[in-house]
Amino acid sequence: MALRQHSFFLSEPLTLTEVLQALEQTKSLAQTNLQGINLSQMDLSGIDLSGTNLIGANLSKTNFQGANLQGVDLRRASLRDANLSGANLQESYFFRADLQGCNLADANLEAAKFKLALYDNKTMWPEGFNYQKSEAIGPKASLSGAFLNAANLRGADLSYCNLRGAYLSGADLTGANLEGAALSGANLQNAFLTGAYLRNAMLIGVELQGADLRAADLTGANLEQLKSIAGADFSLVQGLTAEARAMLCSRDSKELGTWNCFTRNNTAQSLGC
Repeated sequence: MALRQHSFFLSEPLTLTEVLQALEQTKSLAQTNLQGINLSQMDLSGIDLSGTNLIGANLSKTNFQGANLQGVDLRRASLRDANLSGANLQESYFFRADLQGCNLADANLEAAKFKLALYDNKTMWPEGFNYQKSEAIGPKASLSGAFLNAANLRGADLSYCNLRGAYLSGADLTGANLEGAALSGANLQNAFLTGAYLRNAMLIGVELQGADLRAADLTGANLEQLKSIAGADFSLVQGLTAEARAMLCSRDSKELGTWNCFTRNNTAQSLGC
């Protein structure tokens, strides 16, 4: 089979059937268009995928051990629980890729870009790689001032992240783990924090206008000097001390009387003021 190479921005993506036929003849799929393909759970160890377009591909639980993925475009690809140990990932692009549970041990990550890629505490990184400052999103990540407006971070593990001054307006943080996260000065306007775990989070000076905090766990969270809580919904929050509730209920009546356009509750009612 003659592969459609070197012009994947102009050609149609290869089908799974074409990929399987090619793999019977060669260990190379270099410079091909595999955008959106489902290669989940396949054994692609040692394969040459250099320069390939894998935007939005499903590569979960796929074995890429020792494969050549230099310069591969993996934007928005799912690499959840994939094995990339020992792979060549030089200059690869992981923008918004899902790396949760991914094994990157001993991989070559020289000049690879991880901006907004999502990892968790099961992701394995090469020894000495400073993933916390790679602009990826996950536990203990350094994301001070990051632009995460409207980001889909449902259920993400952001525990102990540095999110000081981050822009999270409209972000979906439903069920996210933000334990111990540093969020001072962050913009959480209209953010969805339903059921979020915010124990011991630093929320000093945070913008919470219109935020949905229903059933969030605020045990030990620092809520001092909040910029605005107008329209914020605190219904069924956990861990809010009597002192903290009284402090919130003492805010300006215009803030407390503002309705949340999504939940249809006003702030005063949600706090039981």
